[in-house]
Amino acid sequence: MSDSKAHIRIDGLTMAYGDFVIQRDINVDINRGDIFIIMGGSGCGKSSLMRHLVGLKSPAAGKIWYKGTDFWGVGEDEREKMMRRMGVMYQSGALWTSMTLAENIGLPLEIYTDLTAKERREIIAVKLALVGLSGFEDFYPSEISGGMQKRASLARAMALDPEILFFDEPSAGLDPVSAKLLDDLILEIRDSLGATVVIVTHELASIFAVGNNSVFLDPETKTMIAQGNPNELLAECQNVKVQKFLRRES
Repeated sequence: MSDSKAHIRIDGLTMAYGDFVIQRDINVDINRGDIFIIMGGSGCGKSSLMRHLVGLKSPAAGKIWYKGTDFWGVGEDEREKMMRRMGVMYQSGALWTSMTLAENIGLPLEIYTDLTAKERREIIAVKLALVGLSGFEDFYPSEISGGMQKRASLARAMALDPEILFFDEPSAGLDPVSAKLLDDLILEIRDSLGATVVIVTHELASIFAVGNNSVFLDPETKTMIAQGNPNELLAECQNVKVQKFLRRES
């Protein structure tokens, strides 16, 4: 068992597809309540790291601990139980287009709980209210804007009251105003639920607005080259690659 008090601990992680190594020697502690940013240049392995964290890809080496439990060391049934304490918002939103918003949000409740239809409707209404979509239960994804689809996807990610929320490029495709509203919503939900949030993003405004912890993955050295509060990295990190990224310099 890990002796770390971190909510999530990544310990000596190597990510690879066959003989092709994406990243090696990733060591990170993510504390409860953190908004943790996974950042770096294109092809550095940001989304791959998220896939390892949510149970879609096993490590080539190293361990991932959740509250002291070895995520990939337990049996499949136990890992599935752990995954139910996670909520995931994918870049595309991944809403079922043939389902209404209520049906999308209610699907995990129907699959993983014994709640009655009335109880599910009540939870759906609460989750939609949390993301500012009260009254949109019967709308289909095609009938609402891109920003509203992102918020609906966030509501679905929260359906089972997860301890940890994972967001893959949540602001992708949004205009600056909608992106700012989503950033504010992420902060509000973190504070109201007490959840730990892990975000893959390259959007600087979001990184500086919401992130209090981060890791910077480098595609050339294939390892992490910085960790910490993004605003502090901007002010203090001496690594040229990190500074160029955070200042958008070529």
